[in-house]
Amino acid sequence: MKEYKLKINGNDYAVSITDIEETVAEVEVNGIPFKVEFEAPVKKTVAAPKVSKPAAQTTVAKPAVTVAASAPASAGGSSVTSPLPGVILEVAVKEGDSVKKGQKLIVLEAMKMENVIEANADGKVTSIKVNKGDSVLEGATLVTIG
Repeated sequence: MKEYKLKINGNDYAVSITDIEETVAEVEVNGIPFKVEFEAPVKKTVAAPKVSKPAAQTTVAKPAVTVAASAPASAGGSSVTSPLPGVILEVAVKEGDSVKKGQKLIVLEAMKMENVIEANADGKVTSIKVNKGDSVLEGATLVTIG
């Protein structure tokens, strides 16, 4: 198992690659398991006898995890971001809906718990950045309210 510590958009992530078979890898990001699909099969390296010269480094493709950058909200609007990494179970609103502060927008599963993500302001939903089943990381923009 290979382990990496990554910093994405200022957030720290512990990534472990547990298994790779052809075009699918099993990885854990901050303890949450994901299946990552590569565009081409990954060649497994066979351990060669130790020699005095350094071994070649292998490159691992980026995980297919939805990472929406926390873009600044448009004038007078606000972005609702994911408080922790997880999977979207439900999107309770659609673009154009009027929402009140505290109203349920998204249900996010993280660490086997359902988390209700609520509107942080009154307004109109101007964009929804995720769909049911998407994996998101901490800080990813989920909904923009204008």
